Amino acid sequence: MLNVQCSMKTNGALWVPTLYFAEALPYMAVMTLSVIMYTNMGLTNAELALYTSWLYLPWVIKPIWSPLVDALKTKRWWILTMQILIGAALAGVALTLDASWWLRGSLAFFWLMAFGSATHDIAADGFYILGLTERQQALYVGVRSTFYRIGSIFCQGVIVILAGWLQHSFSIPVAWCITLLLMAAIMILLALWHSRVLPKVEEVSPSLERVGVGSLFSSFYDTLKVFFSKPGIVFALLFMLLFRFPEAQLAKMAQPFMLRTIGEGGLELSTSTVGFAYGTIGVCGLLAGGLIGGWLVSRNGLRRWWWPMILAISLPDLVYVYLAYVQPSNMLIINSCVALEQLGYGFGFTAYSLFLVYFAKGEKSTSVFSICTAFQALGMMIPGMFAGYLADSWGFPIFFSFVCLCCLVTFVVSALVKIPEN
Repeated sequence: MLNVQCSMKTNGALWVPTLYFAEALPYMAVMTLSVIMYTNMGLTNAELALYTSWLYLPWVIKPIWSPLVDALKTKRWWILTMQILIGAALAGVALTLDASWWLRGSLAFFWLMAFGSATHDIAADGFYILGLTERQQALYVGVRSTFYRIGSIFCQGVIVILAGWLQHSFSIPVAWCITLLLMAAIMILLALWHSRVLPKVEEVSPSLERVGVGSLFSSFYDTLKVFFSKPGIVFALLFMLLFRFPEAQLAKMAQPFMLRTIGEGGLELSTSTVGFAYGTIGVCGLLAGGLIGGWLVSRNGLRRWWWPMILAISLPDLVYVYLAYVQPSNMLIINSCVALEQLGYGFGFTAYSLFLVYFAKGEKSTSVFSICTAFQALGMMIPGMFAGYLADSWGFPIFFSFVCLCCLVTFVVSALVKIPEN
């Protein structure tokens, strides 16, 4: 166990904002930038969806090695090490893009980045608890979420727009190389900053030999027993895995659809335009939906807003059916559709998030919640693998219509779980 020196806890204003900004960058690079970059680089929808969906795997298996992060070294050490590793992985992706083996090389570095990001998540969230008093944790909870969103806007918006602008002067590989090297430099600078400002609130943990591998796996096994013995576990598992079944497919194809040519069934938007639509308007809609959802639940409880939230996360998917059939060129219409879909998603996702929190309450709540998020990632990973193949086979209009039909799955699993009255 870690020995925490409570007296050394410091003001989080120096490190909470930058720590959660840094947490957002690699996750968005793996989940969003990789899709846009591979679309620009000429991969088919089937190829890019399959390859990038596999990048969810580190978040799926994260609970398996999270005990190692708790048992070895310190959270501070893991944070700094992972930020340097992520910076190196970003540079690795950038420097492989002009090589003949660019696809294999970039995917390998994206895999490294994904594992680094998942590990950084474990360490950062643990350090937030260790480095702040309970009062400070409550004070900075809004700060951490705000700067995570700022990191998302920076990655999905600023970085994508920059890559699009550079494509007017350079080739696509060179444009993305410059952009990713900039991100790599930012991550290294953040690591240097955190090496100075992160408080040293832990003593170094004992070595793995002293902790014992057996005890780590025993702890994980105990958590699994608690998780699978919870009341309603079968329906809860179906909910975790299938609630986002439509979204998992839509998320993989939304931005490629925007980038593909009119002849390919897309909207033929520029990379910069897509970055503005999703990285600014989309993220703002997502944030607004989440804030509204949280406020309403705090007033009336989750059960009161359960079905309105389920409908909100599902019905706006129809905007992509409209966009695919009509293929409008008016950016006001396109941006409005993106904003509406993201607003509904942000509002509706509140229900999913709060259910996981409710389900994890009780014995080993933190570890159980980690397993819940692992099943959540698995639910995004598997459907996403086949989304590109379906889009290529059917075309975007039929594909997005199928996604809307899949919302029936969301309705069914949402009806199966019990929602607390309070």
